Amino acid sequence: MITTEQIDRWLREDVGHHDVTNQVPGETIGCLVAKESGVVAGLDAARAVFDYLGVEVVESIDDGTAIDRGEQLLRVEGSAREVLRGERVAVNLAGHASGIATRTRRVVETAQTASDTVRIAATRKTTPGLRGIEKRAVVAGGGDTHRLDLSHMVMVKDNHIAEMGLEGAIDHFLEQASFATKIDVEVETVADAPRAAAAGADIILLDNMSPAETAAAVDRLQQGGYEDVLTEASGGITIETVADYAATGVDVISMGSLTHSAPSLDLSFRTGV
Repeated sequence: MITTEQIDRWLREDVGHHDVTNQVPGETIGCLVAKESGVVAGLDAARAVFDYLGVEVVESIDDGTAIDRGEQLLRVEGSAREVLRGERVAVNLAGHASGIATRTRRVVETAQTASDTVRIAATRKTTPGLRGIEKRAVVAGGGDTHRLDLSHMVMVKDNHIAEMGLEGAIDHFLEQASFATKIDVEVETVADAPRAAAAGADIILLDNMSPAETAAAVDRLQQGGYEDVLTEASGGITIETVADYAATGVDVISMGSLTHSAPSLDLSFRTGV
């Protein structure tokens, strides 16, 4: 949910205390236009900015829509001063989110050449203050949000295991967590995958393994009777290697690069057209 407090903070950061640049009289129309092809996202945030400024959004396409260069994404009408004040914030938010959606769609389509069931998920490697926008952009691109914050799922990571041991850490969090909270356990060796499943993990995160090691871990779990335990591959996976990981039979591939390394989609805002 985008709050008025967020929008106010974004605008105050950009407008400052004495905005002379946008003191333009009269009414105008404005259009958000794509300068390159991609997948659009973040238009909910762009619309919210203009709504906050009292500018009417008269046309808008849906997030998740594939767009070509030159296509119009959003059209507004209102006070020239307020349209211009909202322009840069709206373009920045939509461009950033659309870059994430575009990257996610490309990764999803590449993974699906090897598996039509694997899910591509984001991580918590998001920009502070923009997680909601970035996670929704992943969904617009066809990906999965993964957990939105620490309360959504317990992840037993290497630091936990170093402190308490594999089984000890899983037992500890099983006691702490609600029955409705899943336990995702990070393992770094093929042999530790069935150990984690036997200890009560709902999801086994196969961390920084090669595709061959990942396939071996998936097979080890299936042979051990842990078919109901979900498997997740993560760590250094790129668009060049994602199909190799998808072919291993894992259920989920999580990639921080969906959010932290996606270039913004090039968008432009034009008035008076």
